[in-house]
Amino acid sequence: MRAARNADIPREKLVLAKHYPIQVVDTIGVSAYYQKLHWHDVLEINLIKSGTGYYIINGQTFEFQEGDILLINSNDLHCAYETKDLVMQVISFDANWFMNSMRFDPEILYPFKEMGVHFTNLLDRDKPQIIELRTLLMELQEEHDKGENSFGSIVYANMLRFLVCINRHFRTEGLARGKDSIGARQLEKMRKVIYDMEQNFAHPWTLEELAGLVYLSPSRFSDLFRRAVGTPPLLYLIHIRLAHAAMLLETSEMKITDIALECGFRSLSNFNRLFKKHVGTSPKSSKSRTG
Repeated sequence: MRAARNADIPREKLVLAKHYPIQVVDTIGVSAYYQKLHWHDVLEINLIKSGTGYYIINGQTFEFQEGDILLINSNDLHCAYETKDLVMQVISFDANWFMNSMRFDPEILYPFKEMGVHFTNLLDRDKPQIIELRTLLMELQEEHDKGENSFGSIVYANMLRFLVCINRHFRTEGLARGKDSIGARQLEKMRKVIYDMEQNFAHPWTLEELAGLVYLSPSRFSDLFRRAVGTPPLLYLIHIRLAHAAMLLETSEMKITDIALECGFRSLSNFNRLFKKHVGTSPKSSKSRTG
């Protein structure tokens, strides 16, 4: 099977209003979808309101805790995992919203444009200015949720102040890459493999076949994949299959045996065992809840 070209690799597309291209939501935990490596066409800010977890971003692991703030660029390959009681504010916005501001302040989006060069995805929690950043984000969310007259202007103003504060106080010279980070070309190879896995999840992939898609040895491929995604490649494939199976159990009238075969499981007993292990309930119980 062929490896995907760059143009084939899908981005998650978030549709935002042209006059107000920002989304502000709270998430509890991390859904199965966002535990998969993905990327999107917007910029993202995360404020950890409570709990703990970790991100894998471009092959580098960032453990986060309550009060932390993370920036995620539009090209960043990332996935998130909860370790305990996670509540996270997620702000997604279109960079073009700041086009006019860039006319008099071309550095306003540098925290994203220079990510990995002068800025890190996880902001330094020990800097005193982190308190100001948290306050700005909480005030921004309050205005967004209330939706009172001219709330968009206040949200925009808080975003500007937020970005300026990072530019002034969180810029780092001589930023060193983390020991687990991997290069852009290697990430691109992992992205190609993930695309083929997700487009053909029922195919009986072997480790050798997946590695062959990007002309790597199985051992080298396994190491790069684990560092980029956080799990071994064949375990990631199981997660893809189980996520699709869970969707079919909830939305279709298919028999459980047919769902198992549709999703690439060669026996019903294996499907039941893996579903129970990774989802926490049996396929029969999941189907009966939605039936």
